[in-house]
Amino acid sequence: MGFQQIDSTDIADVGGKGAHLGELSHLDGIRVPDGFCVTTDAFQRVVAAAPSFDAQLDLLARVRPDDRAAISTVSADLRRVVEGVAIPDDLVAAIGEALARLGEQASYAVRSSATAEDLPTASFAGQQDSYLNVVGLTEILRHVRRCWASLFTERAVTYRCRNGFDHRKVRMAVVVQRMVFPDAAGILFTADPVTSNRKIATVEAGWGLGAALVSGLVAGDVYTVRDDQVVTTAVATKPRLVRASPGGGTQDAPIEPRRQTQPALTETQVVRLVRLGRRIEAHFGRPQDIEWCLTGDDFHIVQSRPITTLFPVPATDDQENHVYVSVGHQQMMTDAMKPLGLSLWQLTTPRPMHEAGGRLFVDVAPILATPAGRAILIGTMGRSDPLVRDALQTVLDRGDFVRSLPAESPGTAPAGDPPAPIETDPAVVTQLIRDSQASVATLQHKIRSLSGPALLDFILADLAELKRVLFAPRSNQVIMAAMEATWWLNDHVETWLGEKNAADALTQSVPHNVTSEMGLALLDVADTIRPHADVVTFLHRVVDEGREDDGFLTELAGLAGGREAHDAIRGYLDEYGMRCAGEIDITRTRWSERPATLVPVILGNIKNFEPGAGKRHFEQGRQESRRKEQELLTRLRALPDGEQKAEETKRMIDRVRTFAGYREYPKYGMVSRYFVYKQALLREADRLVRSGTLRERDDIFFLRFQELQEVVRTGDADAELVRERREAFRSYEALTPPRVLTSDGEAISGRYRRDDLPPGALAGLPVSAGTVEGRARVVMDMARAHLDAGDILVTTYTDPSWTPLFVTVAGLVTEVGGVMTHGAVIAREYGLPAVVGVAQATRLIRDGQRIRVHGADGYVEILD
Repeated sequence: MGFQQIDSTDIADVGGKGAHLGELSHLDGIRVPDGFCVTTDAFQRVVAAAPSFDAQLDLLARVRPDDRAAISTVSADLRRVVEGVAIPDDLVAAIGEALARLGEQASYAVRSSATAEDLPTASFAGQQDSYLNVVGLTEILRHVRRCWASLFTERAVTYRCRNGFDHRKVRMAVVVQRMVFPDAAGILFTADPVTSNRKIATVEAGWGLGAALVSGLVAGDVYTVRDDQVVTTAVATKPRLVRASPGGGTQDAPIEPRRQTQPALTETQVVRLVRLGRRIEAHFGRPQDIEWCLTGDDFHIVQSRPITTLFPVPATDDQENHVYVSVGHQQMMTDAMKPLGLSLWQLTTPRPMHEAGGRLFVDVAPILATPAGRAILIGTMGRSDPLVRDALQTVLDRGDFVRSLPAESPGTAPAGDPPAPIETDPAVVTQLIRDSQASVATLQHKIRSLSGPALLDFILADLAELKRVLFAPRSNQVIMAAMEATWWLNDHVETWLGEKNAADALTQSVPHNVTSEMGLALLDVADTIRPHADVVTFLHRVVDEGREDDGFLTELAGLAGGREAHDAIRGYLDEYGMRCAGEIDITRTRWSERPATLVPVILGNIKNFEPGAGKRHFEQGRQESRRKEQELLTRLRALPDGEQKAEETKRMIDRVRTFAGYREYPKYGMVSRYFVYKQALLREADRLVRSGTLRERDDIFFLRFQELQEVVRTGDADAELVRERREAFRSYEALTPPRVLTSDGEAISGRYRRDDLPPGALAGLPVSAGTVEGRARVVMDMARAHLDAGDILVTTYTDPSWTPLFVTVAGLVTEVGGVMTHGAVIAREYGLPAVVGVAQATRLIRDGQRIRVHGADGYVEILD
């Protein structure tokens, strides 16, 4: 197929690179060296007939993604098979005719173009092979085979494994394109690849062929451009280039000294190139990674692919500047959410939220626009998440991004009046809990018999009751009273006695903390199971076999002690089974739906603890809190005005211990309600599958709540929309959301800006005092956690579902978190030294290393 026959709809025939080159060749003002594609049909026809090809593919399908030796062996065998195939005469003739039209004796680039390549969700950049300056039909045919074989390079196979691509479904086309012998070549990113700013383009340029830059042989000149102006220029020393060899192929050659420090492009050329890039970006509808060549004063475009690493920007209808703060970093849920989960959370929260990359963001630009709003937001963030505060301050310091409004402008300060005073009365907490429990019980009774449109209408109406309970003024008063008492204690005790974070020890084992109680209750489950050896052996087998179904609970009944074990696990699930990692997303699998998730934790408790550990743990925390209280009050009484200081401090200690535990309950109540909704919606999904409206039960997860209402009402679902949403979700899972994102697309992480740390220490936010040294266990999935007593848990984030692991570990390090997020609250209650917000902790700390966590000073040392 010639380029003029090809557009973006032909990706299945010509692969990603071929489709983009065909599309580019149709654009006015964009010069693309002419060429043609040997289609995927040719690849399939020729390669599938090769002896042992299918058998080798079967072997590859059975190789584990982490088995590098097996991947290397099988992929090498596949390449040998493919490179040895005979190309049929009719294909040889077709390629010969195409070359004759272009000029048979010309030089060509022979380039791989896989169907899973240059996609919006996965670039596959550099995974397959391309060859430059190939001359003559015989050599072109040989390099076509080599391109086919490069579908099975070790790096390409590994990339597909990690990104979930089926080896059998990926096919290879080959681009044969007239060579350009450039004076300069390089890469243009139409969005800044470092900051993700969509308004800034980055150009890299070097002498000769672009292969010198791509291979890393030399560093190129780097230019950044904004609004048709070159903003920065960094001219590199370029001692070598890659050029065409006279007999075919390429060679590395030195550059004469006087040219080594000359810029490869003029500023005029840079701006003209970026304008071409903007035209290409506008055509494809997203930022592009473009390869270009310059001959004389003419730019040739030889490749354009989406930049797949950029985090999407929330869509808006205006041209205003927006500053988005990640909701996930506040909620300890930075994973991508499915559409049903996103929409239900948006229906739950009173604050407008914007979607991007399967995550939610709040636009704080209106709050930052006034001095009062800015002071409140920056102050709040300073206490809870210094990285967000620093990122916001970075935006403000630029002076021209956030519009400035008069101080009296209405509607720009954070919403909500300060909570009214509240007495330190335990009955307030118990009444709030009773009200929440009664509300959930009423929901369970009313929803049981509903289906069809009536069910969806009922859930939508019941969200008002959820919000009434979740945002009850009395509930907010209790939470704020606990936070303010905590801040008062930390500030005043440090001022009076020089001791940091005194409230951490004082909030151990507070009453009514449903999340910490959940962790201790699983120790009681372990106590029930521990005496029964057959049950313990059986549960180890459940883990070893990787079982995810709940059938093992039924099987327990046939074992000695199995009935007791069954009842203990079921009782725990009745109380806490609505929880799971990422629980604010209603679509996530709950413990009640996959009880096997808890088995490794139960076995760890059996191994690491003696009977009665749960009650001892709580009592030890309570005694430690009492001891700390008496110590502080005694020291305060020895100060000038000591009796008054001690009296005020005692009042705040009573207040924080009365109210701090309730901080965890509203979310528990919300998640309990979500699970009732989910069970009813899944019953409805089963009905839709039986009627043929949906193909699969979990299709409902890829519909927004309002869309699901329409599907239930009409009995008609858009299967293509569901498929597209599934594909988009898979791409979103690979992205890391930024803490702060601007409408220019710039992702800002923030920095701690500390100079008081030991060399090599990792900075973070101190959230639970104490210092502990131990073995780091880097855990990304609690169901695969294998912890020993004294280990230090290192992970991305922790939400309430991780609490059962806290009873085992001696310390906590997370990449995400704040002073009042769930992991921090529970760490303080359990007396665990903890540092959160440690950037890239799971990458910088290796599993098994010894580390020291400084919970009061907010840093982590790697000891070996």
